[in-house]
Amino acid sequence: MSERVPSLRAEIVSVGDELLKGQRVNTNASFIARGLGTVGIPVVRITACSDFESEMASVFRETLERADVVLVTGGLGPTRDDRTRKAAGELLGLGLRLDPDALREVERRVTAHGRTMNELMQCQAMVLEGSMAIPNTRGTAAGMIIPAGRRFGGSYLVLMPGVPSEMEAMMELTVLPWLRSLSDTTIIHTPVKTTGIGESTLADIITDIEDSIPDGTSLAYLPHGAGVDLMVSTIARDPRIAERDNAAVVEAIRERAGVFIFGVGTASLEETIIGMLASGGFTLSVAESCTGGLIASRLTDVPGASVSLMQGYIVYSNSAKEELLGVSRGLIDMYGAVSEEVARAMALGCLRRSGTSIALATTGIAGPGGGSPEKPVGTLCVALARQVSGTGPSVEVRTLHMHGDRLQNKHRFTEAALRELWSALRGEPGG
Repeated sequence: MSERVPSLRAEIVSVGDELLKGQRVNTNASFIARGLGTVGIPVVRITACSDFESEMASVFRETLERADVVLVTGGLGPTRDDRTRKAAGELLGLGLRLDPDALREVERRVTAHGRTMNELMQCQAMVLEGSMAIPNTRGTAAGMIIPAGRRFGGSYLVLMPGVPSEMEAMMELTVLPWLRSLSDTTIIHTPVKTTGIGESTLADIITDIEDSIPDGTSLAYLPHGAGVDLMVSTIARDPRIAERDNAAVVEAIRERAGVFIFGVGTASLEETIIGMLASGGFTLSVAESCTGGLIASRLTDVPGASVSLMQGYIVYSNSAKEELLGVSRGLIDMYGAVSEEVARAMALGCLRRSGTSIALATTGIAGPGGGSPEKPVGTLCVALARQVSGTGPSVEVRTLHMHGDRLQNKHRFTEAALRELWSALRGEPGG
């Protein structure tokens, strides 16, 4: 078992009333947290605060008392609500200085846009005394790395703009290299992607693995609309120990829950499927009713999908099912558009008319209306047809039931259909 490792602790502060009002999603904090993980620094807290100076100063004081490094985004720029620098200066008792390198960058950018320097633009090159200026290669406001002094136990305050492109460049070019020099630990995060299993069921399956997890390793459940993923995180001073312990937990989970795991790493279900189709030399077509093109959309989000995905049909009406796929009106009248019989006919028609080796079809009731006691809202019929040499096409059909509103059901229908395709490709018909 690895030794529990003390390390630098980081907190992230996002400044801006727009975050507190729900007008903007805090993507900056996610980017920063991921970056800190690559240099072995765990994030212990993320805070959003208003752009009032008193509130910012209070948050900066609290975070500096807890963390070794506090990274702040927002409130640096030319507008009146950009008060972060002033709040930090008043808290730390630091005045301002003009950074010559930052000034040259501001002048270069202003001149390149055919404008004339003024006092407001020059202020973008002002940084706090004793700080290290962070070059802004995407904008004008300089960032800064500020030693907070003995009052805060040698902690650091890092100020960056809230514009994502500016902050991201600062992190990659300056902040992360600087933090890497301070950190003596390694953090490894390994996502384990599952489908077709709920959080409580998964937890039951791997309970004993969690009970015996090595020190320095943690396991997080990341539920989403279609299932749950796991994140195995390991921190250690020795990279070899981090890799060993992390890999051991991941492998134990794969052995226990492998039938539900479609990948280890960052690849999505659709990326995994496109890879499986390509490696097997298969071509795919889709016929979508209730999913309305979402299956094709997700698959075409993957670069290179055109090697395997040939075409798709959106056959939302009964007449479209007849005209484009050859589904008979009598079959629809007898069994209903949402039925295994119609799903089967859709898949076969899609296979025949596209000439692909695999066809995937969906028909269902997303809601809120259209359901019945026999076929409630959330009913999905999904069919998978495949060309079989010498014997003609084979078809597998399943009826599944989801619970959610219309948009949730459409997303879950799409996930379920892709899961059926993934299961078939890995040789497990019926999932």
